[in-house]
Amino acid sequence: MTQLSGKTALVTGGTSGIGLATAQRLAAEGAHVFITGRTQDRVDAAVATIGDGATGVAGDITESADLDQLADAIRQRGRGLDVVFANAGGGEFATLDEETPEHLADTFNRNVGGTVFTVQKMLPLLNEGASVVLAGSTAASAGVPSFGAYAASKAAIRSLGRTWAAELVGRKIRVNTVVPGPVETPGLKGLAPDGEHQGLLDAQAATVPMGRIGQPDEIASAVLFLASDQSSFMTGAELFVDGGSRQV
Repeated sequence: MTQLSGKTALVTGGTSGIGLATAQRLAAEGAHVFITGRTQDRVDAAVATIGDGATGVAGDITESADLDQLADAIRQRGRGLDVVFANAGGGEFATLDEETPEHLADTFNRNVGGTVFTVQKMLPLLNEGASVVLAGSTAASAGVPSFGAYAASKAAIRSLGRTWAAELVGRKIRVNTVVPGPVETPGLKGLAPDGEHQGLLDAQAATVPMGRIGQPDEIASAVLFLASDQSSFMTGAELFVDGGSRQV
């Protein structure tokens, strides 16, 4: 018997990196996994790598109509939701003097607004005992130059995780936040100009006590733990998977 046999899961931003690795892991553990991504081609490609245990719904988490379409697709399957991994988001470098209203609004709309309204739209579908996992970041607990807007948005996610855990405990729904350190993903590499990706990865690895950056599969294992009954006495918590970056 696999850990999520018969369960239904949702992974937003599930077409690459941590999201795709998590969707693959949840499906391997028996869950039927819904994934989202912004383009149909990338969604279809991701579903093909996951296999029969996946359904892809193209859409943008910042668009209410797209979230309604996603909720309708899950509702039509008729089994509700047991796991939500609110993973979609991102950010770009901008120092305080470079910050613009547009960049700040976009960052918070994606990382905070997208998460808030994803979870809100899924609330009627959540089964008793469901697990909601939010995507945090170690940037929220340290001063990372040029990453202020992103870090602040992830600090908001940490706060929301506490509040939602308190609000949903009566339905026996657990809400926890997984906090990755630097992980080798297209999103991280995309922060560096072409030809400088390895330099960015090496610089990030130098900040980690374990001397390396993480892999998406390692974060997926932590999400699986929070999604499964193995973490049944955890809610409102942060689980750091950061190679010791914020611990040592």
